Amino acid sequence: MKSLGADHVIDYTQQDFTAGGARYDLVVDNVGNHSFRRISRVLTPNGRYVIVGSTSDNRWLGALTALLMAKLQSPFVKQQSVFFIAESRPEDLAFLAELITAGKVTPVIDRLFGFGETAEAIGYLEKGRARGKVVVTLVPGAGVP
Repeated sequence: MKSLGADHVIDYTQQDFTAGGARYDLVVDNVGNHSFRRISRVLTPNGRYVIVGSTSDNRWLGALTALLMAKLQSPFVKQQSVFFIAESRPEDLAFLAELITAGKVTPVIDRLFGFGETAEAIGYLEKGRARGKVVVTLVPGAGVP
């Protein structure tokens, strides 16, 4: 994240950033393991909370729980919250493929699983510890370059 320009990066497995006294202009949450109430306490008055990913045991709403809770609480706080969902358009994917082929973008791949290991891949993702993309290959013997 620092290589992308972040001033401060927190490893959520090592530190609970909501328990400290630091305040942030922007929190980009890839994991969703803190409530909006706790996040809003560490945001500056005009701070923003971007929900990229979320984990939830809520069997009805799943990952949408974080978005719903943030939206329900947003009238009571000054900070803004938004939910980021990528839209995959063919032209964007083609452009991204060109960047990767040219070596201008390097995807971060945490683990590679074969198709027969799909259940293990999902189990690994559910642990919330992946430090990059988890890839399930459909072609036997395919590897990561």
